[in-house]
Amino acid sequence: LSLRFFDGRTHGELMSRLSNDVDLVNQTLSNTVTQLTSSGLSILMVATMMLLINWHLALVTMTLIPLMVTLLRVVAKRTRQGFRRQQEHLATLNGIIEETVTGIRVVKAYVREEAEIERFAGTNRRLRRAGVSAQVFSGAVGPMMNMVNNIGLATVAGVGGWMALNGMATVGTIASFINYARRFTWPLNQLAQLYNQIQSSLAGAERVFEIMDEVPEIQEAPDAVPLPDTKGEVVFDDVCFSYEPGVPALKHVSLHAEPGQTIALVGPTGAGKTTIVNLLTRFYDIDSGRITIDGIDIRRIKIADLRKQLGIVLQDTFLFSTTVMENIRYGRLDATDEEVIAAAKLANADEFIRHLPEGYQTVLSENGSNLSQGQRQLLAISRAVLADPGILVLDEATSSVDTRTERHIQEAMLRLMEGRTSFVIAHRLSTVRQADCILVIDHGEIVERGTHEELMQARGFYYDLFMSQFRGLPLRVEDLVMGGA
Repeated sequence: LSLRFFDGRTHGELMSRLSNDVDLVNQTLSNTVTQLTSSGLSILMVATMMLLINWHLALVTMTLIPLMVTLLRVVAKRTRQGFRRQQEHLATLNGIIEETVTGIRVVKAYVREEAEIERFAGTNRRLRRAGVSAQVFSGAVGPMMNMVNNIGLATVAGVGGWMALNGMATVGTIASFINYARRFTWPLNQLAQLYNQIQSSLAGAERVFEIMDEVPEIQEAPDAVPLPDTKGEVVFDDVCFSYEPGVPALKHVSLHAEPGQTIALVGPTGAGKTTIVNLLTRFYDIDSGRITIDGIDIRRIKIADLRKQLGIVLQDTFLFSTTVMENIRYGRLDATDEEVIAAAKLANADEFIRHLPEGYQTVLSENGSNLSQGQRQLLAISRAVLADPGILVLDEATSSVDTRTERHIQEAMLRLMEGRTSFVIAHRLSTVRQADCILVIDHGEIVERGTHEELMQARGFYYDLFMSQFRGLPLRVEDLVMGGA
Protein backbone atom coordinates (compact mmCIF):
# COMPACT_ATOMS: atom_id res chain seq x y z
CA LEU A 1 0.00 0.00 0.00
CA SER A 2 1.15 3.54 -0.69
CA LEU A 3 2.08 6.14 1.91
CA ARG A 4 -1.06 8.12 1.05
CA PHE A 5 -3.13 5.22 2.44
CA PHE A 6 -1.29 5.40 5.77
CA ASP A 7 -1.35 9.21 5.83
CA GLY A 8 -5.13 9.20 6.18
CA ARG A 9 -5.39 6.62 8.98
CA THR A 10 -4.23 6.45 12.58
CA HIS A 11 -1.97 3.66 13.78
CA GLY A 12 -4.59 2.65 16.33
CA GLU A 13 -7.29 2.22 13.67
CA LEU A 14 -5.05 0.06 11.47
CA MET A 15 -3.91 -2.04 14.42
CA SER A 16 -7.53 -2.55 15.47
CA ARG A 17 -8.46 -3.77 11.99
CA LEU A 18 -5.48 -6.09 11.76
CA SER A 19 -5.82 -7.50 15.28
CA ASN A 20 -9.30 -7.08 16.81
CA ASP A 21 -11.27 -7.44 13.58
CA VAL A 22 -9.16 -10.34 12.28
CA ASP A 23 -9.42 -12.08 15.65
CA LEU A 24 -13.19 -11.61 15.61
CA VAL A 25 -13.44 -13.26 12.19
CA ASN A 26 -11.11 -16.06 13.28
CA GLN A 27 -13.11 -16.83 16.43
CA THR A 28 -16.39 -16.90 14.53
CA LEU A 29 -15.04 -19.23 11.87
CA SER A 30 -13.54 -21.53 14.51
CA ASN A 31 -16.77 -21.70 16.51
CA THR A 32 -19.33 -21.90 13.71
CA VAL A 33 -18.01 -24.31 11.09
CA THR A 34 -18.56 -27.42 13.23
CA GLN A 35 -21.94 -26.23 14.50
CA LEU A 36 -23.11 -25.32 11.02
CA THR A 37 -22.19 -28.78 9.75
CA SER A 38 -23.86 -30.68 12.62
CA SER A 39 -27.01 -28.50 12.57
CA GLY A 40 -27.31 -28.79 8.80
CA LEU A 41 -27.03 -32.59 8.93
CA SER A 42 -29.57 -32.77 11.78
CA ILE A 43 -32.09 -30.71 9.84
CA LEU A 44 -31.61 -32.88 6.74
CA MET A 45 -32.08 -36.19 8.61
CA VAL A 46 -35.04 -35.01 10.70
CA ALA A 47 -36.74 -33.50 7.64
CA THR A 48 -36.38 -36.85 5.86
CA MET A 49 -38.01 -38.69 8.78
CA MET A 50 -40.88 -36.16 8.92
CA LEU A 51 -41.55 -36.60 5.20
CA LEU A 52 -41.65 -40.38 5.65
CA ILE A 53 -44.06 -40.14 8.60
CA ASN A 54 -46.48 -37.58 7.13
CA TRP A 55 -45.57 -35.34 4.26
CA HIS A 56 -48.57 -33.05 4.81
CA LEU A 57 -47.46 -32.14 8.33
CA ALA A 58 -43.84 -31.96 7.11
CA LEU A 59 -44.81 -29.19 4.65
CA VAL A 60 -46.66 -27.34 7.43
CA THR A 61 -43.53 -27.53 9.63
CA MET A 62 -41.22 -26.33 6.88
CA THR A 63 -43.23 -23.15 6.41
CA LEU A 64 -41.32 -22.01 9.50
CA ILE A 65 -38.13 -21.70 7.48
CA PRO A 66 -39.10 -18.73 5.22
CA LEU A 67 -40.68 -16.98 8.23
CA MET A 68 -37.46 -17.41 10.23
CA VAL A 69 -35.30 -16.24 7.34
CA THR A 70 -37.42 -13.09 6.86
CA LEU A 71 -37.17 -12.16 10.55
CA LEU A 72 -33.45 -12.89 10.62
CA ARG A 73 -32.76 -10.67 7.63
CA VAL A 74 -34.61 -7.75 9.23
CA VAL A 75 -32.82 -8.11 12.56
CA ALA A 76 -29.42 -8.99 11.04
CA LYS A 77 -29.22 -5.70 9.12
CA ARG A 78 -29.58 -3.70 12.34
CA THR A 79 -27.28 -6.07 14.22
CA ARG A 80 -24.46 -5.76 11.68
CA GLN A 81 -24.72 -1.96 11.71
CA GLY A 82 -24.47 -2.00 15.50
CA PHE A 83 -21.46 -4.31 15.52
CA ARG A 84 -19.73 -2.19 12.87
CA ARG A 85 -20.19 0.96 14.96
CA GLN A 86 -18.84 -0.99 17.92
CA GLN A 87 -15.70 -1.99 15.99
CA GLU A 88 -15.21 1.58 14.74
CA HIS A 89 -15.41 2.99 18.27
CA LEU A 90 -13.03 0.26 19.44
CA ALA A 91 -10.56 1.33 16.74
CA THR A 92 -10.84 4.94 17.90
CA LEU A 93 -10.25 3.83 21.47
CA ASN A 94 -7.15 1.90 20.42
CA GLY A 95 -5.90 5.00 18.62
CA ILE A 96 -6.28 7.10 21.76
CA ILE A 97 -4.40 4.51 23.82
CA GLU A 98 -1.61 4.31 21.22
CA GLU A 99 -1.27 8.12 21.08
CA THR A 100 -1.30 8.51 24.85
CA VAL A 101 1.31 5.82 25.45
CA THR A 102 3.55 7.10 22.63
CA GLY A 103 3.25 10.71 23.79
CA ILE A 104 3.25 10.04 27.54
CA ARG A 105 6.12 12.50 28.11
CA VAL A 106 4.15 15.29 26.46
CA VAL A 107 1.01 14.34 28.41
CA LYS A 108 2.88 14.52 31.72
CA ALA A 109 4.88 17.62 30.78
CA TYR A 110 1.67 19.58 30.15
CA VAL A 111 -0.23 17.93 33.02
CA ARG A 112 -2.90 16.60 30.68
CA GLU A 113 -3.56 13.30 32.44
CA GLU A 114 -7.12 14.28 33.38
CA ALA A 115 -7.86 15.52 29.87
CA GLU A 116 -6.62 12.26 28.35
CA ILE A 117 -8.64 10.23 30.88
CA GLU A 118 -11.77 12.18 29.92
CA ARG A 119 -11.05 11.72 26.19
CA PHE A 120 -10.68 7.99 26.77
CA ALA A 121 -13.84 7.86 28.91
CA GLY A 122 -15.88 9.73 26.28
CA THR A 123 -14.90 7.31 23.53
CA ASN A 124 -15.45 4.38 25.89
CA ARG A 125 -19.00 5.60 26.58
CA ARG A 126 -19.73 5.71 22.85
CA LEU A 127 -18.26 2.22 22.52
CA ARG A 128 -20.51 0.98 25.34
CA ARG A 129 -23.63 2.51 23.77
CA ALA A 130 -22.80 0.94 20.41
CA GLY A 131 -22.18 -2.42 22.09
CA VAL A 132 -25.46 -2.29 24.02
CA SER A 133 -27.36 -1.37 20.86
CA ALA A 134 -25.79 -4.28 18.96
CA GLN A 135 -26.52 -6.71 21.79
CA VAL A 136 -30.16 -5.61 22.07
CA PHE A 137 -30.85 -6.61 18.48
CA SER A 138 -28.59 -9.63 18.78
CA GLY A 139 -30.33 -10.81 21.96
CA ALA A 140 -33.77 -10.46 20.38
CA VAL A 141 -33.06 -13.28 17.94
CA GLY A 142 -33.43 -16.12 20.49
CA PRO A 143 -36.85 -15.10 21.87
CA MET A 144 -38.14 -14.35 18.36
CA MET A 145 -37.09 -17.77 17.10
CA ASN A 146 -38.64 -19.49 20.14
CA MET A 147 -41.90 -17.67 19.50
CA VAL A 148 -41.91 -18.74 15.85
CA ASN A 149 -41.08 -22.33 16.85
CA ASN A 150 -43.92 -22.43 19.40
CA ILE A 151 -46.36 -21.07 16.85
CA GLY A 152 -45.18 -23.72 14.41
CA LEU A 153 -45.55 -26.55 16.91
CA ALA A 154 -49.03 -25.32 17.88
CA THR A 155 -49.97 -25.24 14.20
CA VAL A 156 -48.65 -28.76 13.68
CA ALA A 157 -50.56 -29.99 16.75
CA GLY A 158 -53.78 -28.33 15.53
CA VAL A 159 -53.49 -29.67 11.99
CA GLY A 160 -52.48 -33.09 13.33
CA GLY A 161 -55.49 -33.18 15.68
CA TRP A 162 -57.81 -32.31 12.81
CA MET A 163 -56.25 -35.09 10.70
CA ALA A 164 -56.65 -37.60 13.56
CA LEU A 165 -60.31 -36.67 14.04
CA ASN A 166 -60.93 -37.19 10.34
CA GLY A 167 -59.10 -40.50 10.22
CA MET A 168 -56.25 -39.18 8.09
CA ALA A 169 -53.61 -40.07 10.70
CA THR A 170 -53.35 -41.98 13.94
CA VAL A 171 -52.72 -40.38 17.33
CA GLY A 172 -49.44 -42.29 17.57
CA THR A 173 -48.30 -40.90 14.23
CA ILE A 174 -49.13 -37.35 15.30
CA ALA A 175 -47.29 -37.78 18.62
CA SER A 176 -44.25 -39.20 16.82
CA PHE A 177 -44.33 -36.37 14.30
CA ILE A 178 -44.52 -33.66 16.99
CA ASN A 179 -41.43 -35.21 18.61
CA TYR A 180 -39.56 -34.95 15.32
CA ALA A 181 -40.89 -31.42 14.80
CA ARG A 182 -39.26 -30.40 18.09
CA ARG A 183 -35.99 -31.95 16.92
CA PHE A 184 -36.38 -30.04 13.65
CA THR A 185 -36.79 -26.63 15.32
CA TRP A 186 -33.86 -27.10 17.74
CA PRO A 187 -31.09 -27.02 15.05
CA LEU A 188 -33.01 -24.21 13.33
CA ASN A 189 -32.65 -22.19 16.54
CA GLN A 190 -28.95 -23.02 16.58
CA LEU A 191 -28.55 -21.83 13.00
CA ALA A 192 -30.39 -18.61 13.86
CA GLN A 193 -28.00 -17.95 16.76
CA LEU A 194 -25.00 -18.76 14.55
CA TYR A 195 -26.32 -16.40 11.90
CA ASN A 196 -26.45 -13.72 14.55
CA GLN A 197 -22.81 -14.39 15.52
CA ILE A 198 -21.82 -14.26 11.88
CA GLN A 199 -23.23 -10.71 11.66
CA SER A 200 -20.70 -9.50 14.22
CA SER A 201 -17.99 -11.33 12.30
CA LEU A 202 -19.12 -9.76 9.03
CA ALA A 203 -18.87 -6.30 10.60
CA GLY A 204 -15.20 -7.05 11.35
CA ALA A 205 -14.66 -8.76 8.00
CA GLU A 206 -15.94 -5.70 6.12
CA ARG A 207 -13.33 -3.54 7.83
CA VAL A 208 -10.58 -6.07 7.11
CA PHE A 209 -11.51 -6.43 3.45
CA GLU A 210 -11.61 -2.65 3.04
CA ILE A 211 -7.84 -2.83 3.56
CA MET A 212 -7.32 -6.01 1.53
CA ASP A 213 -9.34 -4.62 -1.39
CA GLU A 214 -7.50 -1.29 -1.35
CA VAL A 215 -5.78 -0.78 -4.69
CA PRO A 216 -2.17 0.41 -4.17
CA GLU A 217 -1.64 3.87 -5.59
CA ILE A 218 1.93 3.07 -6.63
CA GLN A 219 1.66 0.44 -9.35
CA GLU A 220 4.61 -1.20 -11.04
CA ALA A 221 4.35 -1.06 -14.82
CA PRO A 222 3.99 -4.46 -16.56
CA ASP A 223 7.06 -3.62 -18.68
CA ALA A 224 9.09 -2.18 -15.78
CA VAL A 225 12.84 -2.43 -16.31
CA PRO A 226 15.48 -3.35 -13.73
CA LEU A 227 18.00 -0.82 -12.45
CA PRO A 228 20.94 -2.88 -11.17
CA ASP A 229 23.23 0.15 -11.17
CA THR A 230 22.94 3.89 -11.74
CA LYS A 231 25.18 6.71 -12.86
CA GLY A 232 23.09 9.09 -10.77
CA GLU A 233 21.67 11.54 -13.30
CA VAL A 234 18.33 12.82 -11.96
CA VAL A 235 15.91 15.06 -13.86
CA PHE A 236 12.63 16.62 -12.75
CA ASP A 237 10.81 17.89 -15.83
CA ASP A 238 7.90 20.29 -15.14
CA VAL A 239 6.68 18.22 -12.16
CA CYS A 240 3.37 19.06 -10.46
CA PHE A 241 2.03 17.27 -7.40
CA SER A 242 -0.76 17.58 -4.83
CA TYR A 243 -1.32 15.65 -1.61
CA GLU A 244 -4.94 16.79 -1.68
CA PRO A 245 -6.94 17.62 -4.85
CA GLY A 246 -6.82 21.32 -5.62
CA VAL A 247 -4.01 22.06 -3.13
CA PRO A 248 -0.72 21.98 -5.09
CA ALA A 249 2.38 21.02 -3.12
CA LEU A 250 4.72 21.39 -6.11
CA LYS A 251 4.14 23.61 -9.13
CA HIS A 252 6.09 23.07 -12.36
CA VAL A 253 9.34 22.04 -10.69
CA SER A 254 12.28 21.36 -13.00
CA LEU A 255 15.83 20.42 -11.96
CA HIS A 256 18.79 18.53 -13.34
CA ALA A 257 21.34 16.76 -11.16
CA GLU A 258 24.44 15.51 -12.95
CA PRO A 259 26.08 12.28 -11.74
CA GLY A 260 28.02 12.93 -8.54
CA GLN A 261 26.51 16.37 -7.90
CA THR A 262 25.22 17.52 -4.53
CA ILE A 263 21.89 19.32 -4.73
CA ALA A 264 20.80 21.25 -1.64
CA LEU A 265 17.13 22.06 -1.01
CA VAL A 266 16.38 24.99 1.29
CA GLY A 267 13.27 26.99 2.08
CA PRO A 268 10.67 27.65 4.74
CA THR A 269 8.50 25.01 6.39
CA GLY A 270 5.85 23.70 4.01
CA ALA A 271 7.72 24.89 0.93
CA GLY A 272 7.92 21.44 -0.68
CA LYS A 273 11.48 20.26 -0.01
CA THR A 274 10.59 16.89 1.50
CA THR A 275 7.92 16.47 -1.17
CA ILE A 276 10.64 16.52 -3.83
CA VAL A 277 12.54 13.63 -2.23
CA ASN A 278 9.25 11.76 -1.57
CA LEU A 279 8.58 11.87 -5.29
CA LEU A 280 12.12 10.84 -6.21
CA THR A 281 11.77 7.72 -4.02
CA ARG A 282 8.32 7.21 -5.53
CA PHE A 283 6.54 7.19 -2.21
CA TYR A 284 3.91 9.10 -4.20
CA ASP A 285 3.23 9.41 -7.93
CA ILE A 286 3.35 12.81 -9.60
CA ASP A 287 0.25 14.48 -11.05
CA SER A 288 2.02 15.63 -14.20
CA GLY A 289 5.50 16.00 -15.63
CA ARG A 290 8.30 13.48 -15.54
CA ILE A 291 11.07 12.28 -13.21
CA THR A 292 13.96 10.31 -14.71
CA ILE A 293 17.06 8.54 -13.44
CA ASP A 294 19.72 8.00 -16.10
CA GLY A 295 17.10 8.98 -18.67
CA ILE A 296 14.55 6.35 -17.55
CA ASP A 297 11.18 7.48 -16.22
CA ILE A 298 11.02 6.20 -12.61
CA ARG A 299 7.50 4.90 -13.30
CA ARG A 300 9.10 2.43 -15.72
CA ILE A 301 11.70 1.20 -13.21
CA LYS A 302 11.03 -1.77 -10.93
CA ILE A 303 10.10 -0.26 -7.56
CA ALA A 304 12.46 -2.47 -5.57
CA ASP A 305 15.38 -1.66 -7.87
CA LEU A 306 14.62 2.06 -7.71
CA ARG A 307 14.62 2.18 -3.92
CA LYS A 308 17.71 -0.02 -3.61
CA GLN A 309 19.60 2.66 -5.52
CA LEU A 310 18.46 5.33 -3.06
CA GLY A 311 20.10 5.66 0.35
CA ILE A 312 17.64 7.49 2.57
CA VAL A 313 18.07 9.23 5.91
CA LEU A 314 14.57 10.46 6.72
CA GLN A 315 13.65 13.44 8.86
CA ASP A 316 12.02 11.15 11.45
CA THR A 317 14.50 8.41 12.30
CA PHE A 318 12.89 5.06 13.04
CA LEU A 319 14.72 2.27 14.84
CA PHE A 320 13.45 -1.23 15.57
CA SER A 321 13.30 -2.94 18.96
CA THR A 322 16.28 -5.17 18.27
CA THR A 323 20.07 -4.89 18.56
CA VAL A 324 22.13 -1.99 17.28
CA MET A 325 23.82 -4.43 14.90
CA GLU A 326 20.51 -5.53 13.35
CA ASN A 327 19.24 -1.95 13.08
CA ILE A 328 22.25 -0.98 10.98
CA ARG A 329 22.09 -4.25 8.99
CA TYR A 330 18.56 -3.24 7.93
CA GLY A 331 20.28 -1.25 5.18
CA ARG A 332 21.58 -4.51 3.64
CA LEU A 333 20.38 -7.75 5.19
CA ASP A 334 23.21 -9.91 3.83
CA ALA A 335 25.93 -7.68 5.31
CA THR A 336 28.50 -9.28 7.61
CA ASP A 337 29.21 -8.02 11.12
CA GLU A 338 32.49 -6.55 9.87
CA GLU A 339 30.68 -4.59 7.15
CA VAL A 340 28.16 -3.29 9.69
CA ILE A 341 30.96 -2.09 11.96
CA ALA A 342 32.79 -0.49 9.01
CA ALA A 343 29.60 1.41 8.09
CA ALA A 344 29.22 2.62 11.68
CA LYS A 345 32.83 3.84 11.69
CA LEU A 346 32.30 5.73 8.45
CA ALA A 347 29.23 7.41 9.98
CA ASN A 348 31.18 8.24 13.17
CA ALA A 349 28.79 6.06 15.18
CA ASP A 350 31.26 3.38 16.26
CA GLU A 351 32.58 5.33 19.24
CA PHE A 352 29.25 5.84 21.01
CA ILE A 353 28.08 2.31 20.13
CA ARG A 354 31.08 0.76 21.88
CA HIS A 355 30.20 2.72 25.03
CA LEU A 356 26.73 1.15 25.16
CA PRO A 357 26.21 -1.61 27.79
CA GLU A 358 26.40 -4.43 25.23
CA GLY A 359 28.02 -2.56 22.37
CA TYR A 360 26.62 -3.61 19.02
CA GLN A 361 24.47 -6.25 20.75
CA THR A 362 22.64 -3.68 22.87
CA VAL A 363 18.88 -4.13 22.42
CA LEU A 364 17.11 -0.85 21.75
CA SER A 365 13.86 0.21 23.34
CA GLU A 366 10.88 1.03 21.14
CA ASN A 367 12.05 3.41 18.39
CA GLY A 368 15.41 3.66 20.12
CA SER A 369 14.07 5.68 23.04
CA ASN A 370 17.09 4.66 25.15
CA LEU A 371 19.33 6.65 22.77
CA SER A 372 19.66 10.37 22.24
CA GLN A 373 18.27 11.98 19.11
CA GLY A 374 21.76 12.48 17.75
CA GLN A 375 22.68 8.84 18.34
CA ARG A 376 19.52 7.65 16.58
CA GLN A 377 20.42 9.90 13.65
CA LEU A 378 23.92 8.42 13.47
CA LEU A 379 22.50 4.89 13.36
CA ALA A 380 20.18 5.89 10.52
CA ILE A 381 23.15 7.29 8.62
CA SER A 382 25.12 4.09 9.29
CA ARG A 383 22.23 2.15 7.79
CA ALA A 384 22.36 4.29 4.64
CA VAL A 385 26.15 3.92 4.44
CA LEU A 386 25.79 0.12 4.56
CA ALA A 387 23.24 0.15 1.73
CA ASP A 388 25.93 1.71 -0.53
CA PRO A 389 23.41 3.42 -2.85
CA GLY A 390 24.03 5.28 -6.07
CA ILE A 391 21.91 8.26 -4.97
CA LEU A 392 21.66 9.74 -1.48
CA VAL A 393 18.62 11.45 0.02
CA LEU A 394 19.42 13.24 3.28
CA ASP A 395 16.26 14.77 4.69
CA GLU A 396 17.19 17.01 7.65
CA ALA A 397 20.07 14.66 8.43
CA THR A 398 21.62 17.02 11.00
CA SER A 399 18.55 18.96 12.14
CA SER A 400 18.20 17.30 15.53
CA VAL A 401 21.79 17.05 16.76
CA ASP A 402 24.19 19.28 18.65
CA THR A 403 26.98 21.18 16.94
CA ARG A 404 29.70 18.64 17.82
CA THR A 405 27.62 15.71 16.55
CA GLU A 406 26.70 17.71 13.46
CA ARG A 407 30.38 18.16 12.69
CA HIS A 408 30.94 14.40 12.94
CA ILE A 409 27.96 13.76 10.67
CA GLN A 410 29.14 16.32 8.12
CA GLU A 411 32.54 14.66 7.97
CA ALA A 412 30.90 11.27 7.42
CA MET A 413 28.54 12.70 4.83
CA LEU A 414 31.34 14.27 2.83
CA ARG A 415 33.05 10.88 2.61
CA LEU A 416 29.77 9.15 1.79
CA MET A 417 28.66 11.67 -0.86
CA GLU A 418 31.93 11.53 -2.75
CA GLY A 419 31.15 10.27 -6.23
CA ARG A 420 27.40 9.99 -5.52
CA THR A 421 24.49 12.16 -6.55
CA SER A 422 23.09 13.59 -3.32
CA PHE A 423 19.99 15.54 -2.36
CA VAL A 424 20.43 17.31 0.95
CA ILE A 425 17.77 19.12 2.96
CA ALA A 426 19.00 21.13 5.94
CA HIS A 427 17.82 24.05 8.01
CA ARG A 428 21.40 24.96 8.95
CA LEU A 429 22.77 26.62 5.83
CA SER A 430 26.34 25.88 6.93
CA THR A 431 25.69 22.26 5.90
CA VAL A 432 24.92 23.17 2.26
CA ARG A 433 27.50 25.84 1.45
CA GLN A 434 29.64 23.35 -0.52
CA ALA A 435 26.72 22.04 -2.60
CA ASP A 436 27.13 22.10 -6.38
CA CYS A 437 23.66 23.63 -6.69
CA ILE A 438 21.30 25.11 -4.11
CA LEU A 439 17.58 25.18 -4.88
CA VAL A 440 15.54 27.70 -2.91
CA ILE A 441 11.94 26.53 -2.69
CA ASP A 442 8.95 28.55 -1.59
CA HIS A 443 5.25 27.64 -1.87
CA GLY A 444 6.01 24.64 -4.06
CA GLU A 445 8.14 26.53 -6.60
CA ILE A 446 11.87 26.91 -7.15
CA VAL A 447 12.37 30.65 -6.67
CA GLU A 448 16.18 30.68 -6.80
CA ARG A 449 18.93 28.34 -7.89
CA GLY A 450 22.72 28.49 -8.03
CA THR A 451 25.84 28.01 -5.95
CA HIS A 452 26.25 29.57 -2.53
CA GLU A 453 28.40 32.37 -3.98
CA GLU A 454 25.96 33.08 -6.82
CA LEU A 455 22.97 33.24 -4.49
CA MET A 456 24.79 35.48 -2.03
CA GLN A 457 25.66 37.86 -4.85
CA ALA A 458 22.03 37.88 -6.01
CA ARG A 459 21.00 39.17 -2.56
CA GLY A 460 17.60 37.50 -2.74
CA PHE A 461 15.72 35.16 -0.44
CA TYR A 462 18.73 32.88 0.17
CA TYR A 463 20.94 35.87 1.02
CA ASP A 464 18.44 37.13 3.60
CA LEU A 465 18.12 33.68 5.09
CA PHE A 466 21.87 33.14 5.30
CA MET A 467 22.53 36.54 6.83
CA SER A 468 19.77 36.05 9.41
CA GLN A 469 21.39 32.83 10.57
CA PHE A 470 24.96 34.04 10.74
CA ARG A 471 24.61 37.71 11.62
CA GLY A 472 21.35 37.71 13.51
CA LEU A 473 19.62 40.03 11.02
CA PRO A 474 15.80 39.71 10.62
CA LEU A 475 14.35 37.88 7.63
CA ARG A 476 12.88 39.80 4.75
CA VAL A 477 9.78 37.62 5.02
CA GLU A 478 7.91 36.10 7.91
CA ASP A 479 9.11 32.54 7.21
CA LEU A 480 11.40 32.30 10.20
CA VAL A 481 11.31 28.54 10.80
CA MET A 482 13.44 26.35 8.58
CA GLY A 483 12.75 22.64 8.27
CA GLY A 484 11.38 19.85 6.10
CA ALA A 485 8.06 20.10 4.32
